Amino acid sequence: MYNPKSLKAEEFISDEEIRETLAYADANKENVALIDQILAKAKECKGLTHREASVLLACPIPEKIQEMYDLAAEIKKEFYGNRIVLFAPLYLSNYCVNGCVYCPYHKKNQHIARKKLTQEEIVKEVTALQDMGHKRLAIEAGEDPINNPIEYILECIQTIYSIKHKNGAIRRVNVNIAATTVENYRKLKDAGIGTYILFQETYHKESYETLHPTGPKHNYAYHTEAMDRAMEGGIDDVGLGVLFGLELYRYEFAGLLMHAEHLEAVHGVGPHTISVPRIKHADDIDPSAFDNSISDEIFAKICALIRIAVPYTGMIISTRESKAVREKVLPLGVSQISGASKTSVGGYDTPETEDEVTSAQFDVSDQRTLDEIVRWLMEMGDIPSFCTACYRAGRTGDRFMSLCKSKQILNCCHPNALMTLMEYLQDYASPKTKEIGMKLIEKELDNIPNEKVRKVAEEHLRDIENGQRDFRF
Repeated sequence: MYNPKSLKAEEFISDEEIRETLAYADANKENVALIDQILAKAKECKGLTHREASVLLACPIPEKIQEMYDLAAEIKKEFYGNRIVLFAPLYLSNYCVNGCVYCPYHKKNQHIARKKLTQEEIVKEVTALQDMGHKRLAIEAGEDPINNPIEYILECIQTIYSIKHKNGAIRRVNVNIAATTVENYRKLKDAGIGTYILFQETYHKESYETLHPTGPKHNYAYHTEAMDRAMEGGIDDVGLGVLFGLELYRYEFAGLLMHAEHLEAVHGVGPHTISVPRIKHADDIDPSAFDNSISDEIFAKICALIRIAVPYTGMIISTRESKAVREKVLPLGVSQISGASKTSVGGYDTPETEDEVTSAQFDVSDQRTLDEIVRWLMEMGDIPSFCTACYRAGRTGDRFMSLCKSKQILNCCHPNALMTLMEYLQDYASPKTKEIGMKLIEKELDNIPNEKVRKVAEEHLRDIENGQRDFRF
C-alpha cells in the first residue's frame, strides 16, 4: 500500500502506485484542460505531485512542452537566479565488493586498475584541485568494508579540510558513498560533510535486484531507506538521483518524485539536490547493452519537469554530458555542474595516460578545463559560483529550504556568488576569463536589490582585489 509517510521502501516507493500513475498519465497525456490546470498549479512555484508531473512527461503536444520549458526557466530564475555552482568529484578508491552490472567497479572486473589514495596522495590531489580554483568537492568511493571502511572516509575528509595551499581551500565536502548505518551517518555529520548523496540507480525493485546480483547493494530496502537513516543521523542535506537508462524513464521519474515527497512528508525537508546521470560508456561497460536509454530531447524534458515539480531542489548535471547537452539543459533548471572532472581514482595531480589501464568509473564527455567552463558560463550570462556560505553559516536542511521556498535565498546567494567568482578571477583565471568576469561582476552588482547588501558586497569585492579572502553573507 502506498504511504509517503511510511519508512518502508516498498510503501513510499509503491510499484502499484507508479503503475497506476503511468496508466493515468497515458490516459490524460493529451487532455489539454488537465494539462493547463497542472501548469497553472506549477506556476505557483509550490511544486507538483508525482502523478501531475507524470502527466506532463507523457504529454506529446509540442506547444505544451514549450510551455513546460518556459516555465522551468522562469522557476529556476525565481529560486536560483542566474547562478551556477561549480564542483569537482574526487574518487578516493575503486575497490568494491558489489556486482553491479552497469558499473566497471564491479568485483568481477579483473581488467580495471584498482587504486586507493593514501593520505599523502590526497594532499597532492586536493592541492591540484585548489590550484584549479575549486572550493567544493564530492568524494566518491566503492563499497568495500576492508579497503574503504568508514574510518578511511573520515580520515580523508579531515585531510581534505586541512589543506590550505596559497589562497586555496576546500570549504565543502559532499559525500557519495554506499548506504550505511545511522551511527556512520552521525560520524559523517560530525566530520563536517555538506550533502550526503546516494543514487538510487533504479526504483524498480525487480530490476534493481537483477542489476545488483551480488554484494550488500543487492538489498533494495536497505539502499532505498538510506536517506531516512542519514537524516536520523543528523545529516540535514541529502541528494537523490537515478541512473537513467537502466529502467523505463517514466517509471524512474515517478519513483524519484515519490522519494522527494516521502522526505518532505517524513522529515519536513525534501532533497537538497537531485542528480540526473545517464548511463555512459566505461571500462567493460557498453551502454547499448541497456535498452532503456533516453534521447537528449527526453533528457531535457525530464530536467525541466524536475525543476517544475521540485522547484526548491538543486539540480546537478555532471561531465557525463557533453557541452551541447549541458548548454541545452542549463536554462531548464540546472543549478550545479561539475567542472574539469576526473572519474579515475585521483587523476588531478597526475592524470592517467591513454597507455595506462584506467581506473575510471565512466568516460567524461565534457573535457574542458575549469577556466574554459567558467568563461563559457559567463559568456552565456550565468554567474559561476564557488559559494559554500549556507553550509558554513548553518543554513542547511529546513533552514535552507525555508529561505529557498520563500525565494529569499537570492538576497545572500547572488552577492556570495559574485564574491567567490572574484576570488577565482584574482587567483586562478586566465587574462581573457578575468576580463570577461570583471565586466560581469560590475553588471551583476546592479541586480542586487537591497542597497545595503549591494554596498557591503562592493566593499568586500574591493577587499578581495586587495588580497583578502572568504567573505560571505
